[in-house]
Amino acid sequence: MSSSGHCIFALASAVFAKKLALSLALAQGNWCHIIIGGILTCLLPDLDHPQSFLGRRLKWISIPITTLFGHRGMTHSYLAIMAFSISLSSDLLSIIHIQLPEDFIHGMVVGYTSHVLADMLTPAGIPLLWPYRQRFCIAILNPSKCPKRERIFCLVLLICAFLYPFHTIINNKL
Repeated sequence: MSSSGHCIFALASAVFAKKLALSLALAQGNWCHIIIGGILTCLLPDLDHPQSFLGRRLKWISIPITTLFGHRGMTHSYLAIMAFSISLSSDLLSIIHIQLPEDFIHGMVVGYTSHVLADMLTPAGIPLLWPYRQRFCIAILNPSKCPKRERIFCLVLLICAFLYPFHTIINNKL
């Protein structure tokens, strides 16, 4: 998926996460914190690819990660999501004297997770249970064959996120 596709998908995921109240911090959180947190981290898993948007800017991080794990390896797994979540825990951040709002942190986790989920929608899939090498995919997008379909899909998802809850919209029109 392209970097713009990941950003749109992350925005839609952040909106859905807040509206679905996936956590108390998301339910009661500030929209700006959640959305900015999600967009800031939605490209992090692609640090494992030196030609990605972030990889080109942070080659000193990207090249060692690629060498150790390859592209769509460990950074695209459930283990990485858990490690990322734990690294953002308030206890760990307080050790290095960084205080971030809890809703912002939850938005960051949503952004990272949205990237992994979006890549699962492509034929290449992801090693969700890394180090187990089996790739998981629900191949409904193929950005290399039809890049416009990816953008359309992400935009439709974003529109649906803003329109959710659908039953309220339907009941108001009846």
